[in-house]
Amino acid sequence: MVQNEIEKLENEMCEINKKLTKLRRENPPVEVKNYRFKTFEGELSLLDLFADNDTLFLIHNMGQGCRYCTLWADGINPFIPHLENLYSVVLVSKDAPHEQRELANSRGWRFRMASHGGGEYIREQSVGSDTNSPGIVCYVRKNNKIYRKNKSVFGPGDEYCSFWNIISLAGEDDESVIPQFFYWKRPVKMDDGGVGLN
Repeated sequence: MVQNEIEKLENEMCEINKKLTKLRRENPPVEVKNYRFKTFEGELSLLDLFADNDTLFLIHNMGQGCRYCTLWADGINPFIPHLENLYSVVLVSKDAPHEQRELANSRGWRFRMASHGGGEYIREQSVGSDTNSPGIVCYVRKNNKIYRKNKSVFGPGDEYCSFWNIISLAGEDDESVIPQFFYWKRPVKMDDGGVGLN
């Protein structure tokens, strides 16, 4: 029966996730340099982004032109208060700080944001083979030194965006559903006459 096979795979995935968490805990951190970023408040270093915490999650976002990165950030945004209770969380992209702020405001994002500008940081710390790969990096601070603890690439079906897991219940995936910035569709007939719409 298909349902039994589904439940079996779900249980196996839970066990695999437990093993993955254990390996991440045991993964030895690697020291990195104190990179510089541009922010709406001025230039800050990677150490500055830690603020009062010793653990920092840096979310690598491809920028305002990527619908997929917007989907991931939309999904993580509600968890910001929970995460920031324990860690520092900053979203970084190549976009200039004013572009980042405009996008964040339009989406209701609560992230602290910083721009790497496509420079040294993202070239040396990218989570994937591309220097603009989306993902997340966990850094830790010890004695004013910075260490990269773990990293992961974002991609359809991953554990960081519940959207893909939810639509899989309908038998859909990233080949059948493409995220959009906005989902409103213009009706064939506008009840208000449609004046001023493009």
